Amino acid sequence: MQLKPLARSLAAALSIVVIAGCSSTGGTQDGDSYGSQDGSTTGSSTSGTGTGSQYGSSTGSGSGASQQADSRIPEVRTIYFDYDRDTIKNEYESVVMAHARYLRANPNAQVVLHGHTDERGTREYNMALGERRANAVARFLNIQGVSSSQMSVVSYGEERPAVNGQGESAYAQNRRVVFNY
Repeated sequence: MQLKPLARSLAAALSIVVIAGCSSTGGTQDGDSYGSQDGSTTGSSTSGTGTGSQYGSSTGSGSGASQQADSRIPEVRTIYFDYDRDTIKNEYESVVMAHARYLRANPNAQVVLHGHTDERGTREYNMALGERRANAVARFLNIQGVSSSQMSVVSYGEERPAVNGQGESAYAQNRRVVFNY
């Protein structure tokens, strides 16, 4: 009877490995670049953390500079997804890694991952897709060493759009996960 829990554990581990492999490989991504896709901080709240690097120390010559950068919440708190996909785009991996460094350096910090979709699809489907997107980010963070107890997932589906409208530009800004500390 011990085989069933072991099989479940192996299946879960294999799923995480496959998802991690899929999210970190692949060719180039079509679409807008990360800097021009959101244009501003629409849909995310940022704190006045100065003009330092948002991904950790880029010029630090020692662990002191990196330690200081890891003690601040990263400025970029929103990542975007392709239509009907829950795979983290390559261009956002550095953003998620910055959050992973922050959370590992601050074990008492808590983050809620808000999953969102555009308005296309049924309400039920969009709630599930928003949850899958947020869970994909949580799995990525977990693989990077962030404790599951530091993260929680909420799906808003299409209910809280960052931008109202029915064009691809609006849809692209609504397909997102927001890091809420």
